[in-house]
Amino acid sequence: MANPDTDQDETLLRFPCDFPIKAMGRREHGIESILGEILERHAPETSADALRSRPSRNGNWVSVTVVIEAKSKRQLDAIYRELSEHELITCAF
Repeated sequence: MANPDTDQDETLLRFPCDFPIKAMGRREHGIESILGEILERHAPETSADALRSRPSRNGNWVSVTVVIEAKSKRQLDAIYRELSEHELITCAF
């Protein structure tokens, strides 16, 4: 039976591991703050300084990337679920 904290049997990942999270949205919506708030709940040890923003060519969109130390598949699923459900996040991967 899989340990619910590590979920080793449900993924090829081996936890803990460094894992990149990326979110995109309209630049004026403060995507950095939204991602930061979500990470505070699910990966509180992640520093806000770790977030890297990159505007689109025309400056209307922004992508924000951060590498977290993922502890489990459950943790990653929770982060992606919350990002995907947020109305101001266009996509997360």
